[in-house]
Amino acid sequence: MSKQLLKSGIIVSAMTFLSRILGLVRDIVMANLLGASWVTDVFLVAQKIPNFLRRLFAEGAFSQAFIPVLSEYQTNRDLQEVKKLIAETAGTLAVVLSLVAVVGVIGSPVLVSMFGPGFVGESNEFSLAALLLKITFPYILFISLTAFCGSVLNSIGRFAIPAFTPVLLNLSMISAAIIVTPAIEETTAMALAWGIFIAGVLQLFFQLPFLWKEGLLVKPKWGWHSEGVQKILSLMGPALFGVSVAQINLLLDTVIASFLEKEGSITWLYYSDRMLEFPLGIFAIAISTVILPSLSRQHVSKNAEEFNHTLNWGLRLVFLIGLPATVGLFVMAEPIILTVFQHGEFSQESAHYTALSLKAYITGLLGFMLVKVLATGFYSRQDTKTPVKIGIIAMGINMLFNLILFFPLEHVGLALATAISAIVNSSLLFINLRRTGVFKPDGRWKVWFSQIIAANLTLLAFIYYCMGDINQWQLAGQFQRGLDMLGLVFGSIGVYALAAVLFGIRLKDLKQH
Repeated sequence: MSKQLLKSGIIVSAMTFLSRILGLVRDIVMANLLGASWVTDVFLVAQKIPNFLRRLFAEGAFSQAFIPVLSEYQTNRDLQEVKKLIAETAGTLAVVLSLVAVVGVIGSPVLVSMFGPGFVGESNEFSLAALLLKITFPYILFISLTAFCGSVLNSIGRFAIPAFTPVLLNLSMISAAIIVTPAIEETTAMALAWGIFIAGVLQLFFQLPFLWKEGLLVKPKWGWHSEGVQKILSLMGPALFGVSVAQINLLLDTVIASFLEKEGSITWLYYSDRMLEFPLGIFAIAISTVILPSLSRQHVSKNAEEFNHTLNWGLRLVFLIGLPATVGLFVMAEPIILTVFQHGEFSQESAHYTALSLKAYITGLLGFMLVKVLATGFYSRQDTKTPVKIGIIAMGINMLFNLILFFPLEHVGLALATAISAIVNSSLLFINLRRTGVFKPDGRWKVWFSQIIAANLTLLAFIYYCMGDINQWQLAGQFQRGLDMLGLVFGSIGVYALAAVLFGIRLKDLKQH
């Protein structure tokens, strides 16, 4: 089982890596064209609202509620009942989200007032944000249906296509920024907004042929009162909150940052969050994506030993990858931001402020990653209430530390509060799984931890020795920065891999039953 999960995880990670690279290119283009200005802040608010809902409905609560129920149907019922569940879920989802999209477009000024209250009273910022939101909000409909299609494919072990699909969003936005903007007399922000709308349509229609090939492309129909849809809704309600605490915290950061006097605060938080999302998306989300269907099937078949083994496997991978990512991104934060973003309209000062919030976010990276994997231990068992209770505590912690850290540390305080919240969230999830006996660490953890820590200390020494002074990075040209960063990154990967092997970690350990 672990060998197949590892193979699936590698496929999802590879596809996600491609998507993240193009996402990085998209952000570089945007930083080059817009810099860290009020226009960027406004666009990011207009983008973040539907993006938040996407993660809440599509990638978050919906998939966590739908896949366990679908897996139960696939295990215990015939194909016709499985297709009926898919049809009724698709139809109900489409109708509900169409209404949400209409309300969002009509009520865009109200939404801007709620999620960007600092723009109220600023006529240019407020008007542009409301207009951009009218364009971007329907994305929630298309991407949620895309996530639905992806969940069906994931449930039958077809992970590559759903993992590749986000590439289309990045290609669409890059094309809009580079090609459309010079051709029309509208702002770059407007072009990017239309790029998001078009991407939603492209991503949905891209997945349909693959569903048809698997014989699972069925005609949607309304099924609000059906047994399967009601079960999904009952699980999805609590999961709407529980699975997306981190996203709610990030959104709260944006709301509070809109009040900061420093122009560009929202932009600095956005770009630092984007760098955080790189390891989170490539590894943690990939791991949680591939283990959720397996855990769901193991729970339905009452195979507690396999269930525990799968969770142990996923958590070991998180520490193997998450700790070096934390070390590398924290120590190299400013050189990375200088190399990736500091050109065009994006100043060296903006790079410095972005690096500060990146360091704050990175202190919680392991927590963010653990939440993704630990949460599957609850959702696969159709327990959505426990993560909600824990999520409420974590969000309260976030708001408390926002108030404590906002005034002395400004945007950095907001990032640090979110990181603390993630650590609390993951810790409470772990404690609950252990206390209830759902998760039992196997006997290899003590040795594994000592090996991982030794390898990371070696990595830390290498980075400090080779990175050099920050002034050298600030004075270097863009091309030289790129060469130095490539050498440092690939050197770090090589040193960590060699240290891991020398301290006794073997790839075959991740394949063992």
